[in-house]
Amino acid sequence: MDIEKKLINFIVDTEFDDLPQKPVDVVKTIVFTIMGSVIAGATVEGCQNLIDLVNEWDGKPEATILIHGGKVTGHNAALANGTMARALDYEDAILPGLHMGPVAVPAALAAAEMAGGCTGRGFLTSLVVGIEIANRINTINLKAFYGGFKGTGVCSIFASTAAAGKILGLNSTQMFNALGLAINRAGGSGQSNIDGAQAVYLVAGFAAQSGIICSKMAEKGITGPKNFLEGPFGWFNMFGRGKLDTQVMVGELGTRFELNNTLFKKFPSCGVTQTSTQGILELIKEKGITPANVQRIDIRVGPFAYQATGHFEIGDSPRTNAQFSIPYCVANALLRGSSRLQHFEETYIRDPKILDIVKKIHVTPDPEIEKRDQRAMEMDVKTAAGATYHKRIDTPKGSPGNEMTKEEHIERFRDCVDYGKKSLSPQKVERIITMIDQLEQLEDVRDLIPLMLKKQ
Repeated sequence: MDIEKKLINFIVDTEFDDLPQKPVDVVKTIVFTIMGSVIAGATVEGCQNLIDLVNEWDGKPEATILIHGGKVTGHNAALANGTMARALDYEDAILPGLHMGPVAVPAALAAAEMAGGCTGRGFLTSLVVGIEIANRINTINLKAFYGGFKGTGVCSIFASTAAAGKILGLNSTQMFNALGLAINRAGGSGQSNIDGAQAVYLVAGFAAQSGIICSKMAEKGITGPKNFLEGPFGWFNMFGRGKLDTQVMVGELGTRFELNNTLFKKFPSCGVTQTSTQGILELIKEKGITPANVQRIDIRVGPFAYQATGHFEIGDSPRTNAQFSIPYCVANALLRGSSRLQHFEETYIRDPKILDIVKKIHVTPDPEIEKRDQRAMEMDVKTAAGATYHKRIDTPKGSPGNEMTKEEHIERFRDCVDYGKKSLSPQKVERIITMIDQLEQLEDVRDLIPLMLKKQ
């Protein structure tokens, strides 16, 4: 129980002034990214149905459904907002296949409303410690890739629970119980990605919802297992393949931050499609290749990336099918010269020109490539004239060391606003950009909420 105790102390005792600037800046970018993702995802197929359902459920009006408006119970607001944030697969990510923002941010925002307010400094501190401890747990499983479980469902739940619990003022005993309860709600299947089901983005909503539920249960004295990580049926044995590295988990806690390795997506699709999309766009620019002169494209990726995204078949959820498909993402970028949110709408996906290009794209698994990075890929493009062009990318744009600029993040946010059919006024958009940039100066983070409601 030593690891659990050290993590609990870190969550409960850390203050804003204890934090280095880098993780604070990363979390501010996560918040900015999630606000954009919610704006864009608010009307995506499935989200409106969920919101209608949530509004039918009885309960105390505690927290706001963003964009749509209206108050529902805190845990159901987190469910709705988390699902919208994840719906377009255009948010932060970290290896292996983990999405912290759409889980932790909606839970923390709901908790702030339930608590009657939270300063920007308190909000950021809660998110930093919650996201960091979940990232450390996640790092244990870098090579195992969860064996079919969704990392977002089995790991980000600790971020939402810790962040919400800290904002709600849980003490050490209560926080122990909250995280112990959380392991009993951890889950999510990768089969949703393969089948292209809307459940892909509901996993984030479920984990955000559970963060509130577990925190409130712990506040009422309901107990969870204390050995939720190290026990014989704790996280490491259930999801971590029996692996445990004390240094990874608690070494340099408070000075080394795993969350600094967060990836921010340049393109609105699965994280392991990013390198392939980037690669074909670079070859278009460097070699002038076009759909007409491409004869064949061979792409080699690791087994995990291949299993998750190496295929393309249009099923019941075309958007999800396309987002989790290297062949579609490459064909789209080749045909349209970019990768934008609108390109994942059904009319674009069913374009016969796209389907013709997809037939030329062949994705195969290569275990050696996966040793470099989960997202690594190598691409060979053969032209009708007989030339072959090679491209290798191990880590995509938006990764640590190859970060997106502040201007690129703002451009991405505005793209989300445009895709969301400009549901927010230009004045609100500018205020959101400024407010999140100065988040640590906010007296009450709830001031963000009116800005995230659509114009009437």
